[in-house]
Amino acid sequence: MEQDIIFSSSVKSTGVFDFPEFYKFCYDWLTEETGLKVKEEKYEEKIKGEAKDIIINWYGKLELTDYFRFDTRIKFTIRDLINIEINQGGTKIKTNSGSIKIEFKGILVRDHKGRFETNAFNKFLRGIYEKWVIVSRIEELEDRIASDSDEFLVQAKAYLDLEGKKRSR
Repeated sequence: MEQDIIFSSSVKSTGVFDFPEFYKFCYDWLTEETGLKVKEEKYEEKIKGEAKDIIINWYGKLELTDYFRFDTRIKFTIRDLINIEINQGGTKIKTNSGSIKIEFKGILVRDHKGRFETNAFNKFLRGIYEKWVIVSRIEELEDRIASDSDEFLVQAKAYLDLEGKKRSR
C-alpha cells in the first residue's frame, strides 16, 4: 500500500458560529458530497474558566476502485469557545463564539488491499502498471481528491463567514 498526499491546506476563522451546527454541516457535507465514510478518532476538550479548547480528529475513506482509495485526515482546533446569547431580529439566540482552524489532508492510497505487496516481482509489476498503463487514471483521481478537498474547505469557510455575518446583525 502506497500513500500520496494530494492536498494539504487549512482555513481559520474567528467569530460567532453555532459549533454543534457547524460540526453537523461539515460531517454531512463530507459524507453526502464526496461519499467519504467519516469517523471521529479523537475528541479532546479542555475547560478554561468560561471557555473551552477542543481538538477533534476525523479520518475518512472512500474506496474509489479495487486498487485506489481516497483517505482524508481532518483536524479541527477550536480555541476559546464560549457560549453566548445574541439578539437576532428581536429574538435571543444561544450560540457560540471562538476561533477555529480546520486542517485537511486528501490522500490517494494505491493498492489499498495489498495485492501487489506479496513479493518483489509483483511490486515490479505494480511499478510498470502505474507508470505506463494507468497514468491518466491516476491524474484523474488526484484531480478529484484535490477538487473535493478544496471544495470542502471552501464550503466550511463560507459557512463560518455567513454565520458570522448572519449572527452579528
